[in-house]
Amino acid sequence: MDTQMITAEKPLMAQARPRKPAPFLPMSRAEMDALGWDACDIVLVTGDAYVDHPSFGMAIIGRLLEAQGFRVGIIAQPDWHSAEPFRALGKPKVFFGVTGGNMDSMVNRYTADRRIRSDDAYTAGGEGGKRPDRCTIVYAQRCREAFKDTPIVLGGIEASLRRIAHYDYWSDKVRRSVLADAKADLLLYGNAERAVVEVAHRLAAGEAPRELDDIRGVALFRKVPDDYTELHADDLDSADEGASRKPGATVIRLPALEQVEQDKEAYARASRVLHRESNPGNARPLVQRHGDRDLWLNPPPIPLTTKEMDAVYDLPYARAPHPSYGDARIPAWEMIKFSVTIMRGCFGGCTFCSITEHEGRIIQNRSEESILREIERIRDKTPGFTGVISDIGGPTANMYRMACKDPKVEAACRRPSCVFPEICPNLNTSHDDLIRLYRKVRETKGIKKVMVASGVRYDLAVESPEYIKELVTHHVGGYLKIAPEHTERGPLDKMMKPGIGAYNKFKRMFDEAAERAGKKYYLIPYFIAAHPGTTDEDMMNLALWLKKNRYRADQVQTFLPSPMATATAMYHTGVNPLRGVRHGGSDKVEAIKGLRQRRLHKAFLRYHDPDNWPLLREALIEMGRRDLIGSQPHQLVPAHQPPGTGKAAGTKRPLRPGGRTQRFTTKGLRVMK
Repeated sequence: MDTQMITAEKPLMAQARPRKPAPFLPMSRAEMDALGWDACDIVLVTGDAYVDHPSFGMAIIGRLLEAQGFRVGIIAQPDWHSAEPFRALGKPKVFFGVTGGNMDSMVNRYTADRRIRSDDAYTAGGEGGKRPDRCTIVYAQRCREAFKDTPIVLGGIEASLRRIAHYDYWSDKVRRSVLADAKADLLLYGNAERAVVEVAHRLAAGEAPRELDDIRGVALFRKVPDDYTELHADDLDSADEGASRKPGATVIRLPALEQVEQDKEAYARASRVLHRESNPGNARPLVQRHGDRDLWLNPPPIPLTTKEMDAVYDLPYARAPHPSYGDARIPAWEMIKFSVTIMRGCFGGCTFCSITEHEGRIIQNRSEESILREIERIRDKTPGFTGVISDIGGPTANMYRMACKDPKVEAACRRPSCVFPEICPNLNTSHDDLIRLYRKVRETKGIKKVMVASGVRYDLAVESPEYIKELVTHHVGGYLKIAPEHTERGPLDKMMKPGIGAYNKFKRMFDEAAERAGKKYYLIPYFIAAHPGTTDEDMMNLALWLKKNRYRADQVQTFLPSPMATATAMYHTGVNPLRGVRHGGSDKVEAIKGLRQRRLHKAFLRYHDPDNWPLLREALIEMGRRDLIGSQPHQLVPAHQPPGTGKAAGTKRPLRPGGRTQRFTTKGLRVMK
């Protein structure tokens, strides 16, 4: 396998065998009978309600496999308490495909404070509790019970981000690869269209799952071949980290499951190496010992070309929820049914975000023609359309057709971000293609307004005053959400986000463009509380910035350690994987874990809420900042609590086992009350 250059693989639709598409992929035997099917070739099991739309992963995979000539059925949100619902469509001839859905099931069900959410946007009626915790594992085990000998292939973001030994925030421990717990045959990570097509055809041709070890984006258990040279990243006394390059076939050995369970620096080393081996142009296979077996990860998938992206989005989606849901409202569908995805991937590399780990940092773009065709389909076929496109974007609104200026440089690059600590000079930051697309969409007959609701990368936007003018004049509806995340350099460096100066520059340009357009538009900045590397003083300074700029956040985001994110490695280990990791030479990071301190950081973001004033007053006194208590404009909280306010005043600090209160860090000092 040549991993030195990104080269075109077999075209995605090269083996396509078009058949008459089903109105919806069948979810019952009756629908199979209506189609004249005696059996399904492939059954896809998903934790989401089945919406036949390209914003839902199972719809994309199902329609793509249908275009390859396979008969594909869907089992959506089955009752997992027995294997019987998994037999609903009979035994699939080729394989079961299993996914947790568009979100990790634990992120979907629990808040950042580990509280159960009452709703689920991907379920009919918004009802919570329709999928089990870690549903990829549960579904796979039930599939095995239902039909013991049928191959099981895992995919989707839950499997993708749990493909190696990983820290699980909800159990507060390191768990082994989801492939091991699910007892599945293969795991496909990332955007897996290319891999799933190859897997399907080869399994249908009679190959065994263990023989599919040469497909990019595949993880499986296998021995290291004799002709491979192992580069050891598991030696934490070495500074090499497996980074040396040798001729011939090589594989990098990550610290083993047992090692990362016991040694937090080993965990941080594994995280660092995995992220450095993420460029499809130069990534090498990774191997990690799990007990007496080796977990093998092939290099990431080759990104789809524009022609292939168009083929995926031009598939015959019904663009609606399955009829079995009747009139039930599916919140996620309601949110995206009038939106259009124009690209995939993100080269920002924000450490708290999992987009780059899943979709990669090379932008995959659709053509203008494909995007315009989809907009016309929305106009002509989606009930309730009033002429307003609710969003045109992707993981980031303004990375469309941005790429490295030199393909050879791109293929050799190992940077985790193209825009941090500054924008790479090799990055083409032109917004011209995006501006032209916006204008063509606005000219489409029947389109009254096109909104941009995806997050705008403001450090890129300031490179194009014309883009900001276009955005403000035509694509903002009163306010625009933007995510500086913090104001202080310490946490921003750990997030790999630009300084607040870039945000201030964007705001000036935004306000000037709004004034010229005669509009009264506002920016709504988003910030994160309790991110690794954030001190109490950092949050205090952020609160002062918010007050000075007259911002009052109604909802705030507390850092949630999602699987495999770099910031999650910081949270779990107290080590910074953005720098070299080795015993005695690692960069330490303060992690905010105590419930009281996490609440404090959140309270600073909502300094204006009287319920938070008792906690903030107490903290400011402990920090030696009584000068910020009072009613003056420069002060954060009043000295006295208004009658009937301050619910937090009666909240006792949570006790540790044995009756000891949780510790609260102030300015790096441990304060015990």
